[in-house]
Amino acid sequence: MLNGLIATVGGLAILAIAADQFVEGAARIAVVLKVSPVVVGAVIIGFGTSAPEMVVSAIASSNGDLDIGVGNVIGSNVANISLVLAAASLVAAIPASARTLRKEAPLSVGSVVLFALLIQNGITRTEGVILLVVLVLVLTLILTSVRRAEPHMEVLEELADPGETTIWFEVLRTLVGLVVVVGSASLLVHGAETIADELELSGGFVGFTLVALGTSAPELVTAVAAARKGETELLVGNLLGSNLFNSLAVGGVIGVVGPGQLTDVTLAGEGAVLMVVVSAGSWLMMMGKGINRTKAALLALIWLITAVLLSGGESAVAALVT
Repeated sequence: MLNGLIATVGGLAILAIAADQFVEGAARIAVVLKVSPVVVGAVIIGFGTSAPEMVVSAIASSNGDLDIGVGNVIGSNVANISLVLAAASLVAAIPASARTLRKEAPLSVGSVVLFALLIQNGITRTEGVILLVVLVLVLTLILTSVRRAEPHMEVLEELADPGETTIWFEVLRTLVGLVVVVGSASLLVHGAETIADELELSGGFVGFTLVALGTSAPELVTAVAAARKGETELLVGNLLGSNLFNSLAVGGVIGVVGPGQLTDVTLAGEGAVLMVVVSAGSWLMMMGKGINRTKAALLALIWLITAVLLSGGESAVAALVT
């Protein structure tokens, strides 16, 4: 049990630092190369912040622990749109633009719904490929429909200010960050599996809580930085985009590398339903003049209730206490 805790906490800490370096390095490369901020925000940062979820879920699924992989996706999606959004709203109130609510939000929620539907009977390689194909189509739609203007340059330069750096240093930073992400993800998965076995908790519950919170660290860093600059459209877009990548890219990779049946039936049932409800509910909250601190407190409470419901009830809580 102690070894599992050490592996989990150590893996989470290293993963958070490595993921931050990976995202920052990738974004700085894009800024140095004068890549459009739209591409940086929608693709590079969106994909980069979802990289920990992808690596962790892929390793878990390929090891035969599909529950941790799927639980991580569900937990990260719920955490992004509840806990991370709530934390960012403590920095500044978060209104969402009509364009974001009209275009990006439906794509994000639709991706979440598709993932929820495809995991009902486990996930097959064919379903994994379907998710990846839909990802390509959605990204094509986003990148061809965005405005030609260069929005969010100020906040992107704060997130990825190249300063005196060189392109080769940033390439090295990004590659090393990715390697450490993979290594720390393996350590995290091992620790999570050990804790689940020792406490007789489901892999899905551990994936939803400990693993998902750790892999959502890059989204939190990006969201807070955007909130500080008042770039709420980028903030909301990044969280919605992260859920889109989690559902389609991470879900697709899970299906390709580790297809199978879920042993934790609550993931495909209560977990999938709660993920969809929270995603759609947050969308509705943003329509009502955005997210203020009252709504932020409600979002945090929703995450806590969701975690308790997926824990298997009082027995899991008692196991954690003892």
